[in-house]
Amino acid sequence: MDEVLNALSSSCFTRPGLRLRAWGGVWRRTRRRQLATAFLTALSWFGLGLRYRWGCCPCSDWHWEVRSRLGFNDPPSHIQLLIWKLSGIVLGPLAADALALVTPGSVTFLGLMLCVCDRLRSNLE
Repeated sequence: MDEVLNALSSSCFTRPGLRLRAWGGVWRRTRRRQLATAFLTALSWFGLGLRYRWGCCPCSDWHWEVRSRLGFNDPPSHIQLLIWKLSGIVLGPLAADALALVTPGSVTFLGLMLCVCDRLRSNLE
């Protein structure tokens, strides 16, 4: 059962969520969804971070527990694991933390700016 949960976590939850947060701002009809997922991610990272630890994500924690039960010896960061699995590159903890902060922050900023531009454009028409 854990093998199925591990596969579902990667293919059904993690990767589509990352794709939406990374590319959702490109198309006008997905921009609000992208901003909503960015807000929920920030709420999880910083809101739950007050109680548990900074960068806390219940989905990642659940995936980590499943992989631990399966006997995987994973790096300490979920970002490190994803980068390694997708590209074969082994990131250090500082690089993974920087990537985890800079990428969503800049993508959210760009998505927000595009939403503002859309709103201004619709007001001019």
